[in-house]
Amino acid sequence: MTSAEKQLWSHLRNRQIEGLKFRRQHGIGPYIVDFFCPERRIVIEVDGDVHAFPQQTRKDAARQTYLESLGLLVVRYANTDVLGNLEGVLEDLQARLRW
Repeated sequence: MTSAEKQLWSHLRNRQIEGLKFRRQHGIGPYIVDFFCPERRIVIEVDGDVHAFPQQTRKDAARQTYLESLGLLVVRYANTDVLGNLEGVLEDLQARLRW
């Protein structure tokens, strides 16, 4: 895991957010997602700088289309947001999980 993924995982594990179970490095079809909450059907991806390149952007879009076709919500956070504004990321995530 990247530093940002480790930092976020330290807050997701052990049902710390809304009492929900998260899995890390979870396989869904041909993909492995960073984090997955089966109860809310939410995928969380933590993206580094490589995700800004056009080739990776196309791959990410195909991946997201596939995951959404399964009825999953895909939420993306940049590494810089997790590392520099973890509180804001956690607030955003909690709001999405409260539906």
